[in-house]
Amino acid sequence: MFGGTRASRRALVVADGDVPSSEALDTAWPGWDRGVDLVVAADGGWDKAEALGLRPDLLVGDADSLPEARFLQLAAQGVAIERSPRDKDESDAELAIVAALRRGASHITVLGALGGRRFDHALANVGLLGLPAPDEADVELLDGSTRVRLVRAPAAGGQIVRCGLAGSEGDLVSLLPLGAPALGVTTAGLLYPLSDEDLPPGPARGLSNVRIAAEASVTLRGGRLLVVETRKVDPG
Repeated sequence: MFGGTRASRRALVVADGDVPSSEALDTAWPGWDRGVDLVVAADGGWDKAEALGLRPDLLVGDADSLPEARFLQLAAQGVAIERSPRDKDESDAELAIVAALRRGASHITVLGALGGRRFDHALANVGLLGLPAPDEADVELLDGSTRVRLVRAPAAGGQIVRCGLAGSEGDLVSLLPLGAPALGVTTAGLLYPLSDEDLPPGPARGLSNVRIAAEASVTLRGGRLLVVETRKVDPG
C-alpha cells in the first residue's frame, strides 16, 4: 500500500493527453480497469475514454478541448456534467481528480496525464499526485509503459510506509525525492539496494534501478518519494 484507508472504491480519470490503446494498457498493466466503480472524463478525455470502450459517469471541464456542442449533446443525454469557467486556477485533470475524491474514491488511476507535446502539463500532472491527503486516496498515473506514484511518510513519528512494486524482472524503477529529502529509503527486489538511506533532491542516485524479482518493494520513513516504473520492452 502507498496510502489510503477508505473502503475500496476505484475511479478512473481520463485526461485529454496521450492515452494508449486498451491493448497496450492490458499488456503493460494487467487489471488496470478491473473493479472500476467510477469513470471521470476531463474535458476532451471523454472521446479518449470512449475510444477505450468506456462510458464515463461524469464529465468535468471547461469545453476548451471538447466542443461546446458536444457538451450540450451529452447534457441532453442525461450525462452528469460539472462545468467550469475557462479562466480558472485548476486544470481539468485536477478538477476531475477532485471530483473523484468527493465521490469517495480510494484509488484513482489517471490516463492521458503523461507524454504529448506539453511537458509542462505532464509535470503539473505529476504534481497532482500530492493532491489528496495520505488517508484519502492513492493516485497513480499510467501510460503504455510508465506508472508514476507518490509515497509519503511523516517526517516525525517513525511511521514507515511501504509501496509494493510487483512486476516483471528487468523493469526499471526510479526513486526520486520530491521537494525535500526522502528519509530512510529501503528497497527489496531491486538490483541496486538501499537500506534505510536518505535520498536528497537533485542527485540522480535513485534513477534507473532494475527489478530483479517479481515481487519488489520500497519503504519510506519520512518525506515524499516519486516511484516511476517503466516496463521492460522486449526487442522485436
